[in-house]
Amino acid sequence: MSSRGKVVMGTILVLILGSAAAVTAVRGRDRGVEVRLEEVASRDLVATVTVSGNVRARRAVDISADVMGRIIDLNVDEGDDVSEGMTLLRIDPSQPEAAVSRAQAALSQAQAQVAQQRANLLRAEREHARMLALWNRDSTLVSPLQLEDAETNMEVASSLFQAAEHGVSQAQAALSEAQNQLSKTVIRAPISGKVTRLNVEAGETVVVGTMNNPGSLILTVSDLSILEAVMAVDETDVPQITLGDSAIVELDAFPGRRFTGRVTKIGNSAIVRPQATGSGQAAIDFEVVITLDDPGILLRPDLSATADIITAVRESAVSIPIISLTVRDPEEGDMPAVTDEDRDTRQPARLRGPLARDQEPMEVEGVFVVRDGVAHFAPVEIGITGQEYFEVLWGVEPGDTVVAGPYQRIRELRDGDPVRPLPNSRVGGQAVRAGSP
Repeated sequence: MSSRGKVVMGTILVLILGSAAAVTAVRGRDRGVEVRLEEVASRDLVATVTVSGNVRARRAVDISADVMGRIIDLNVDEGDDVSEGMTLLRIDPSQPEAAVSRAQAALSQAQAQVAQQRANLLRAEREHARMLALWNRDSTLVSPLQLEDAETNMEVASSLFQAAEHGVSQAQAALSEAQNQLSKTVIRAPISGKVTRLNVEAGETVVVGTMNNPGSLILTVSDLSILEAVMAVDETDVPQITLGDSAIVELDAFPGRRFTGRVTKIGNSAIVRPQATGSGQAAIDFEVVITLDDPGILLRPDLSATADIITAVRESAVSIPIISLTVRDPEEGDMPAVTDEDRDTRQPARLRGPLARDQEPMEVEGVFVVRDGVAHFAPVEIGITGQEYFEVLWGVEPGDTVVAGPYQRIRELRDGDPVRPLPNSRVGGQAVRAGSP
């Protein structure tokens, strides 16, 4: 074949291939973008906040040493049940007993001094009375100086007697303090419950805490009749939770078993005080306490817990799949939503704040409703958020068909684009089979 013939044949082949590609593209456009469709329906929705934390007893007492000494008698083991007032352990009382003996001796000495000063006072009073009687009988028998000395001696004796009495009070207080320290060598259960933590053994020495050094934590007694799940809740979820909200709790130690409870406390300040760091502010969590209903089994403090706090319930609410909801910038028509990264490139750093956001066009939330194979963007207002569905307050009605995925195709979809259902779509309660229009 000549060169001219080869050129002609090549040209014809190119035209044929181009025509085929054009026809394929047209047919592809006619068939539309493959998306997953789902029908808007009325469903029962439950809004929850998922949190995690640990189990603790509502009432637990940590027992520390008030006196330093060696444990000579330990009457309990970890896990034992104890009653209020029961003797848990004894600390060597040798030093406190010696202190009591010294205090008793000091008290006896002070009482003896009181007796001595009382006698001195009586003598001074009699001497003053005698001098005064002589002065009144005949002023020449006693000089004024002698009378003044007798009166002064009486006043001094009275003051010394009062000081001795105060010394007795001081000695009694010291004795009471020493006896109190001696009584603290016997540690008794402050409440009835279970020994949930035991940090010592018989023969160990316990120390008293100071300003900068904590004392020895001997043991913990917990009342396990009422248990709580203490949860850390992100600051964005706290406003949704109210006192009395019910909760479903799962414990890692009991897989497959669920426990119920109610919110009884919401922290008014963060668990950890916020501190600005070089990379920004750390996450802020608040403490939320869930009081568990009677679990029916023995639970231990510190067990890991995960809970769903039920914040709202809607029955027969018009709902759409969560993935269906998208946003559009009204200034850009039906173009895909503007991401935070895109917005950062458009706004200078000094304008990124509430005032700058007020100046930006407000993005519109909505879904793509499919009619006759064409997607139409419909603004909606969203209510509560369920596990898989949003409540819709207005914008669509039960029976409407909306685009429910995939996510990337929803982002790229435009108002008026033709669409066709993926095989796993459900329209009118029926699953769409592969190849269906």
